[in-house]
Amino acid sequence: MKGLIFSVKRYSIHDGPGIRVTFFMKGCPLSCWWCHNPEGLNPQPEIVEMTEKVGDKEFIKKEEAGSYYAVNEIIDILEKERIFISQSNGGVTFSGGEPMLQQEFLLEALKACKANGYHTAVDTSGYSQIENYKTIIPYTDLFLFDLKHLDDAKHYQFTSVSNTLILRNFKLILDSGKDTHVRIPIVPGFNDDREHLNELKSFLLKVKTENLKKICLLPYHKIGASKYKRFKIPYRMDGVKPPSRERMNELKNFFSETGIKVKIGG
Repeated sequence: MKGLIFSVKRYSIHDGPGIRVTFFMKGCPLSCWWCHNPEGLNPQPEIVEMTEKVGDKEFIKKEEAGSYYAVNEIIDILEKERIFISQSNGGVTFSGGEPMLQQEFLLEALKACKANGYHTAVDTSGYSQIENYKTIIPYTDLFLFDLKHLDDAKHYQFTSVSNTLILRNFKLILDSGKDTHVRIPIVPGFNDDREHLNELKSFLLKVKTENLKKICLLPYHKIGASKYKRFKIPYRMDGVKPPSRERMNELKNFFSETGIKVKIGG
């Protein structure tokens, strides 16, 4: 069994505790307007053309987005980084795209990682069948769970999916007792209005458990905007400015009132 991965990030420090290796798995059922990894949307390998300039000449370079990895190859990569992972109390994170779209491979990879002594984390949008999450919960030490918007209509408008299943899976994971970091993208014009922020804070207070360890506020940015042209995907965030540092600090203080630790960034 092999999984389709579009990026392997070594020495990752924003996808869970310590130094980690993050595997970005290809394919996502959501289509978020602000996605900074458009190369992770398509569940199939893609050949992308890139134009490079050398002096006055332009060259077309073809690059493959997405390669297949066997579980033993995942372990081999981790073994090469074990000293850094061990000394920092780090581990391995499966991100995306949406890793649950390749649930069978993810399950086998998580089992192997646990068998080899690695702390495991799954970064998920929450959009997959409940039964899929039930299979991976025993082998996942930490969930990085995205919460984008509580209003179902607005969630659907900006992500192309309902949030009903997402909220149900969020409760399932919290009830499992597994450590959880909730990740909230702060996207101006989408979810940063006062009414929604108040609803979100009330919701987190309502579901608050000892294993809900952290709220991570992820400011919208334009780092991935240049990728859209390469993948021939329309970019729908033109004119939207990233939130200021002052605004993010204000939101950090706002969500700190829940009593849950709050961090700006992953």
